[in-house]
Amino acid sequence: MGSIIIFLAKNFVILLAKFLSGASVRWIDSQPEGCQRIYFANHTSHLDAIVIWAALPEKVREKTKMVAALDYWEGGPIRRFLAKKVFNAILIDREHVSKRNNPIYKMLELMGEDYSIIIFPEGGRSNGDLVRDFKSGMYYLAKKKPELELIPVYLDNMNRILPRGMILPVPMLSRVVFGPPIWIETEENKDAFLVRAREAVLKLKEY
Repeated sequence: MGSIIIFLAKNFVILLAKFLSGASVRWIDSQPEGCQRIYFANHTSHLDAIVIWAALPEKVREKTKMVAALDYWEGGPIRRFLAKKVFNAILIDREHVSKRNNPIYKMLELMGEDYSIIIFPEGGRSNGDLVRDFKSGMYYLAKKKPELELIPVYLDNMNRILPRGMILPVPMLSRVVFGPPIWIETEENKDAFLVRAREAVLKLKEY
């Protein structure tokens, strides 16, 4: 019975996300393949990760975990059920980060050798008009997994669907643009890599 409920909930959420976002999906010089990847995107709404996840084909989606804030997704039984049972999300404790409780280690552990992840390197939501500087976590994650494709994703108009402070989403038309993969270079320093990764997302605004 539990597996049926999870199956129904998953399909309902996918359909709802597509309806609310009205998202057109484009792949620029990349394809939705099942290899292990890190998808990284700009962040303006609580729906961002769900919309990216829903935009992936089923076989790719089943092998992709969204990285999300523990404090938000533990905020009630429905969110908790969705995060743990439907999305199979990696929940990160942003309030008690330390060397022993490093989010990067948790991501690497739960990715294993099979799962891709969806991350938001800005570290929090922006107002939608600006992609803020990327935090260092993406650099250290890429250093630990230098062989993985890093797929930039640009989300357009998501901030108008569920703006800050709003509880109920408003249906809108948005875009999800997946770009060509990048990799961290052997001698590339942190600042140079983070600037290049951010620029890879910004370039997708043109499509």
